[in-house]
Amino acid sequence: MKHREVKVDLVIQVHKMKKITIILFALFAGVPAFADDRSPAASDKDYFQKQKFNYFFMEAIRLKQNERHSDAFHALQHALLIDSTSSVVLAHLSDYYLFLQEDSLAIDVLKKAVYYNPENFEYKVSLASIYRDFGKNTEAIQHYEELVKDNPDRADLHFFLSDLYLREKQIDKSIKSLDALENNVGMSEALSMQKYKLYLNVEQKENALKELEKLAAKYPSEAKYPALIGNHYLNENEPDKALLYYRNAYQIDPQSPYYPISMINYYEKTGNEEAANNAIETALNASALDMDAKLDILRKYISSIANRDSKKVETATEFFESLMKQHSQEMELNLMYAQFLLSINKVDEAEFQFKTITESNPEELMAWRLLINITSSKENPDGVIDLCNSALIHFPDASEFYFYKGLSLSQKKEYKDALNVYLEGVTFIEPEQKNAFSTFYAQIGDSYYQLGQKEEAYNAYDKSLEYNENNIFVLNNYAYFLSLDKVRLEQAERMSSKCIKAEPNNPTYVDTYAWVLFQRGNYSLSKLYIEGALSDDKEGSPDILEHYGDILFKTGNTEKAVQQWEKALELKDKEEDTSILQKKIKNRMYYESEK
Repeated sequence: MKHREVKVDLVIQVHKMKKITIILFALFAGVPAFADDRSPAASDKDYFQKQKFNYFFMEAIRLKQNERHSDAFHALQHALLIDSTSSVVLAHLSDYYLFLQEDSLAIDVLKKAVYYNPENFEYKVSLASIYRDFGKNTEAIQHYEELVKDNPDRADLHFFLSDLYLREKQIDKSIKSLDALENNVGMSEALSMQKYKLYLNVEQKENALKELEKLAAKYPSEAKYPALIGNHYLNENEPDKALLYYRNAYQIDPQSPYYPISMINYYEKTGNEEAANNAIETALNASALDMDAKLDILRKYISSIANRDSKKVETATEFFESLMKQHSQEMELNLMYAQFLLSINKVDEAEFQFKTITESNPEELMAWRLLINITSSKENPDGVIDLCNSALIHFPDASEFYFYKGLSLSQKKEYKDALNVYLEGVTFIEPEQKNAFSTFYAQIGDSYYQLGQKEEAYNAYDKSLEYNENNIFVLNNYAYFLSLDKVRLEQAERMSSKCIKAEPNNPTYVDTYAWVLFQRGNYSLSKLYIEGALSDDKEGSPDILEHYGDILFKTGNTEKAVQQWEKALELKDKEEDTSILQKKIKNRMYYESEK
């Protein structure tokens, strides 16, 4: 097969590609090139060709060890030109094609490696694994069946084959595959539990139960298995039988962590809420129960709280406080507790918890995010800026913290500083995060416009729309600013039209569309839309009222126009320049805003 030329620099690609779970072979450091891998074709070559081949192959291995992957790849290609039947070269090339995400080429060359060296177990396993990972289940099953036949003691092969049968909904074959493994390696919990799940999958509940009973019989001193049998009966709505097995588990080991968890489920199933809560409290205080299990119990209880049921909220709070006393330094618990407080609107308490987490464990990204959100919701831009600066010490390449810092600087009207922050933050966005690029360039455009750099603003908006052509926020602002500048009004109308189609009841977007129509001289239609914006405007926007007055004046209703201008003036921010608006009112005339 003629290989396509690889145009991508492998040195860069290897670091960017997803982790490949297939380990094809060990590096051949210090090992002769063909100690165990001579093909019939290679043996017929003359001495010079052999030496030339060995040189390129060993050079490829050396380059690979030194992480000069592009050069190693080309050296392997040279070696393959000399001996196209070398399975070891083909296997190495398959490895590289996987990194390059050239899946079909990777499979093709590895198939050839297996063909030329059919006794090599690693090549065959790698080929089967590639088929499995790429969802080629039929081919994968065929190869794993052959591998299992030749290697009946390899548990991993049986499990992979069983999983493939399961993917293809061949449950009986999946179970038989595990039975074959059990016959070879003996009974184990992992095997029995997998078979238990498979039997349940095909509604063979008696066979499923037998798997649990086999485990209980083999390990009579383990409380876990009677508890599992009890769970089985509880799931089958036979709580009385379940209780018998739970008591058996307790008799075997009163300290078993499985017993309190089982009893929680039992009491919940039988509707005894008080007993269930007592069982939860017992479980949370049980030293034998690990933290993960305790957190799972809390998660389940929290998820059961409907409509902020005050009684359950109070109980959950008590559970958290009890566990916090035992494990005050457990970060996952602290984070869960803080999120719970936030969910029940105890914002100040949640904020305290998040601050505690970020101080004691500053690498906890989620805590920083939620703490910044809380501070932002309190309209505290200085606090957000301080938090972002602190977070960036630990996450210097986290673009989100640049974004929130930029927003807060913009809120303070420090547009130049905001712009610099956005321009730095955008460099840390991953290439595939197109919406993030669009959002950043939207803010960059706004910052440029506020600084009077209109062309730069429009260029930024264009770039934002390249990443997301339906970014409504950008389309609206872009259209509005074009209308203020009275340029490209036809484009402005198209963009604004997309906004009101997406959100027809958004007063801001409808106002923009009305204003674009106004600037194009279509006053009657503009009046129709601005009145629609006013009917949807629940907060009383002074800008919409002023625009309404402008449109009324142009449609010949000066008296009503002045009334709207006066209403707008009353609602304007005291720090805002209202000189043009006051001039309109005083002279009962429309004046264009100064640019």
